[in-house]
Amino acid sequence: MKISASQLLAGNILLRPIIASDLEHVYRGLSHPDVIRYYGVSYQTLEETMVQMDWYKQLEEEGSGVWWAISSPDGSVFYGACGFNNLSEIHQKAEIGFWLLPDYWGRGIIPSSARLICDHAFSEMGIHRIEAVVETANNSCMQVMQKLNFLLEGTMQDAEVKNGRFISLHLYALLNK
Repeated sequence: MKISASQLLAGNILLRPIIASDLEHVYRGLSHPDVIRYYGVSYQTLEETMVQMDWYKQLEEEGSGVWWAISSPDGSVFYGACGFNNLSEIHQKAEIGFWLLPDYWGRGIIPSSARLICDHAFSEMGIHRIEAVVETANNSCMQVMQKLNFLLEGTMQDAEVKNGRFISLHLYALLNK
């Protein structure tokens, strides 16, 4: 299974490796209340955000995932990030994730980026199954899953505690046919 964040280009989207100089962009995204509403982490300072940067690097080093920076085709504008974690070579599956700075919402950037990495996972990484775990209140993410033809396999009721209360999670999957 090949795991690396090589550059991927499709239309008006360039996916490239996340680099150290992306720190401020990642902080801007993962400290923004609208971005982190359904995301699993939140950072209050640039220094705290280094944990996320280390996580991106660690995924690739351990072979447990890979994430890309989503940018304009020339790489000058940073839009967000997308990628895979919980990658299992044995089971040929991974979990997809993504986030986008609010200035770029509603432009089709996430569906385009997610489609690009799913195609890459199926054709280059030896992945058979891509999973997505989505909070049941996250309507925008559920729309992306539908656009990408992910199948809703079920709902895990009260599966996690967030902000002191139980939340339910949808499980979506896309298979390489």
